[in-house]
Amino acid sequence: MTLLRSILMRLLSTAITLFGVAVIVFVVIRVVPGNPIAMMLPPGATEADIARLQAQYGFDKSIFEQFVIWLGGVLEGDFGTSISLRQPVSSLVLNRLPATLELSIMALLIAVAIGGTLALMGTLRRDSRAEAAIDISAGMALSIPDFLWGLVLILLFGVLWPVFHISGRISPALDIDFTTNFYLFEALLRLRFDVLGDLIGHMFMPALALAIPLSAIIAQLLKQSLKETMHLDYVTLSRTHGYAETHVITRDALPNAILPTLTLVGVQFTFLIGGTVIIERLFSYEGLGNMAIDAVINRDLPLIQGIVILFALIFTLVNLAVDMLYVVLNPRLRHA
Repeated sequence: MTLLRSILMRLLSTAITLFGVAVIVFVVIRVVPGNPIAMMLPPGATEADIARLQAQYGFDKSIFEQFVIWLGGVLEGDFGTSISLRQPVSSLVLNRLPATLELSIMALLIAVAIGGTLALMGTLRRDSRAEAAIDISAGMALSIPDFLWGLVLILLFGVLWPVFHISGRISPALDIDFTTNFYLFEALLRLRFDVLGDLIGHMFMPALALAIPLSAIIAQLLKQSLKETMHLDYVTLSRTHGYAETHVITRDALPNAILPTLTLVGVQFTFLIGGTVIIERLFSYEGLGNMAIDAVINRDLPLIQGIVILFALIFTLVNLAVDMLYVVLNPRLRHA
């Protein structure tokens, strides 16, 4: 009952958060200078043409009336129609979301692999030059933003040594009819390894650019947690039984040391999704972040609102899932 009550309270908090985000975004993007309707029309458009389109999109009403109408549509699953693309916002956003999720998940896996490996190596070689080198490397990786890593990767592996694709999501020459927009997972299920290799070739550099700063954070936190855990009694007892240091770290210290890192990974994953905006633009990747930039440039208010609300929903749901997973993995909280 305690766990159920906690979940219900978090869901209520999520609903309040989403409502607050909707209000702020709705008001802010309407007080920013610029008329999206005027951007749609040719230079010779008359005032009557502008007034007609403003009435069509509801911009002739007050902000409060516009918000009430928009919120009523959202509760029915209708986020409005894109001004620049003339298509339903919900279908546009949902079509691009799988690409961003696949990119974010790949970046997260790369970050966990790199960060976890560095943390284990630093713990095995603690108080040595190897640990100092790992700390310096992590500091450098964290101090450089992901878009700059993207430029470096493009120069190295796209220009000087062209082994990866530097733009797009998939090569147009490939002959495959996808039934969903989750290209990577669908290619894996179909055992189309040629398509899978091409998709990874397009995704690897943007995913690595996103993963490098996150891997540094994971490495630093996990290494510190491991070093603190190594002094606990049960770890010392495992050493007295004659187990190798690698066994002691991976089998005894790691399961408990990983809990703080799990929370960090969940929080950082939400920022990782938000960070795809610039990276997707840099690599011309056909994801939600790239669409968000186009929506801002075109002052496409309904599309901006839909993208921001979706990002906010993902953030809150991921944080809720991480909190629940932490309770499941931590026996002290599970039996409290």
